[in-house]
Amino acid sequence: MHCRPNVIGPIVHPTQCCYTHTHGNTIVPHIHPQHTTNIHNQHFDHVHYFPQTQSNVSQATHQHFVSTGTAPFAGPGFGGY
Repeated sequence: MHCRPNVIGPIVHPTQCCYTHTHGNTIVPHIHPQHTTNIHNQHFDHVHYFPQTQSNVSQATHQHFVSTGTAPFAGPGFGGY
């Protein structure tokens, strides 16, 4: 004779969040021309709402360097010649 086993409901544990990070390096040349701009100021009132969302994250870091040599892209329109 076989007896049926006593089965209870499962125990569900909290979701474990795991993250993966990828990294890339990008060189961004910065050109600093000068120009005068007349500015019109406009005020905006921002009203914040907080609906439930999901998201992906992309992170970036920046470093700025001051070059002591000639820029590799110097030419007409770039401060060269």
